[in-house]
Amino acid sequence: MPTAMATAAGMATGPGSRVTRYAKSTAASVTPVRPGKTHTLSALDNAMERHAVHLVLYCRAAPGVDRDPLKESLSEVLSLYPTMVGRLTRGEGDAPGSGWIVKCNDAGVRMVDARAAVTLDEWLATASADDEMDLAYFEQMGSEPYIWSPFYVQLTEFTDKSYALGLSCTHLHNDPTAAALFFHCWAAAHRRSTSPYSPFLHSPSFAVSPAATPPPAPPMLAAKSTSAPPRADAADSMSSATFHFPADAMRALLSSLAPETTPFAALAALFWLRVAGASTTEENEKDLTLALDFRKKMHAPLPTGYYGSAVHFTRASADLSSGLSAVAAALDRRVATVPEEELWAAVEWLHARQADGGEPFQMYGPELTCMALDHLPLYGAEFVAGEPPARVACRVAGAVGEGIVIVLPAAEGDAARDVVVTLPAETTARICRDDEVLRYGAEVVAGTKVETGAKAK
Repeated sequence: MPTAMATAAGMATGPGSRVTRYAKSTAASVTPVRPGKTHTLSALDNAMERHAVHLVLYCRAAPGVDRDPLKESLSEVLSLYPTMVGRLTRGEGDAPGSGWIVKCNDAGVRMVDARAAVTLDEWLATASADDEMDLAYFEQMGSEPYIWSPFYVQLTEFTDKSYALGLSCTHLHNDPTAAALFFHCWAAAHRRSTSPYSPFLHSPSFAVSPAATPPPAPPMLAAKSTSAPPRADAADSMSSATFHFPADAMRALLSSLAPETTPFAALAALFWLRVAGASTTEENEKDLTLALDFRKKMHAPLPTGYYGSAVHFTRASADLSSGLSAVAAALDRRVATVPEEELWAAVEWLHARQADGGEPFQMYGPELTCMALDHLPLYGAEFVAGEPPARVACRVAGAVGEGIVIVLPAAEGDAARDVVVTLPAETTARICRDDEVLRYGAEVVAGTKVETGAKAK
């Protein structure tokens, strides 16, 4: 029976889930990799070891969007990604301070087949944000990384023949930008076309020369590195929700703020204020961590398709009592003025710390983090020409503590945005009912299990 097979393989979903995983296999590249090929992960990649990336792309039923054709095009696109089908090993004979290296040995990515007991529209109308993770299977790295697949792809068929394509991977390999662009390349391969975002695999992109003296520690990263590691069950106390801001709602929000305010700054400021529960009468200077894709912010910009992590963490400050417009303006100023030298100072320190045998630490958190991903062409991943995804969901695992707010593009395009939050469960529930968030036109499209259940009734 499918359920028994899934349970035996450790793939079973939780009680009450409408998703049944019934088979696990391996997807290989159609083009063999040159023997001996390796890919060295950068210090920035290695720093992300405690995190994983999850993406779910919903495709409506269409000719050619079926399990076997999707698997065929997946094998074709993997020819562009020899690192994805490889396995991790330590450099320099596992010596202290040696980073991870990918042996591009054609071992393949893990493929999971699943079915959902509802139509896609029923799922989108009733699934909680936590339910969505039933569509993105993942196994944490065990004691034998050389046999562990860093990438998992789950194909879930809905009863109306629509599909959810779930990608889960270790953040060691890919940041959310690189993971999202993989979908773009897969869709292009499925259409027998070429993506403008082909992967750029160039290990030395973030290489630094060994320092004669230890580089100074960036204060924010130094604080993160000395924070107590989260409890093993810390993720159980977190909960997620997805908010949709239609284009009209976003335009109304932006019109109430200073001219030239960006959608990211407006939404990051709104959620920061509501999560903090800030007083509007007392001076309240606070810091917020921003996670920014630095590919195009460098003096010599990296290609958009750069394979790896190019996320830079920086701190923004604002007086939360100054109001939404002023806080958003402060965030925009910070995003626009982050110097490239700050990124390289972080890379140099992480490299030196790794060389000294320092262990990875939590990069996303434990303080509240806001991540800007609304520049990504998520809805350009058309597996059938002219048919964009119905929705795309994104999570970063391991952001425990105060949590993470991710700003994404929305399916309708234009000014519309989606915001995915992963916060302490009680905070998520409060934000889903927050009058200020809802007053600005937010629709809770994937709430907590309690909120979603109430909506379904």
